[in-house]
Amino acid sequence: MRVALRSLIREGHEAGYERDHETIPADLVASFGRLGIHDWTIWRDGRDLFHVVDCDDFGAAMRALDDDPANLRWQEFINQHVQSFGGVGEPEDMPLGEVWRLRDQRAAS
Repeated sequence: MRVALRSLIREGHEAGYERDHETIPADLVASFGRLGIHDWTIWRDGRDLFHVVDCDDFGAAMRALDDDPANLRWQEFINQHVQSFGGVGEPEDMPLGEVWRLRDQRAAS
């Protein structure tokens, strides 16, 4: 499954977020792999962040990450830069719905 998320960087933390997010800890990369997160891309426009996550089951992965030591350490560190992430509520409420994709339209033609 592919999900899209939005988050917001705290004002004045744009450069710090990019610097601190050049790489994530290896143990978190391993946790992502174990939980079926295959890829995660982040784009930035000003303070707005746009995420696309390719994974097996986003909700299950997010719930498992709630107690994952690598993720807990990372969140404590990176949240100094992040004002808000995703949506409000459960992981199933976070993903944005896909409306259209050029690749899919081309494949159907």
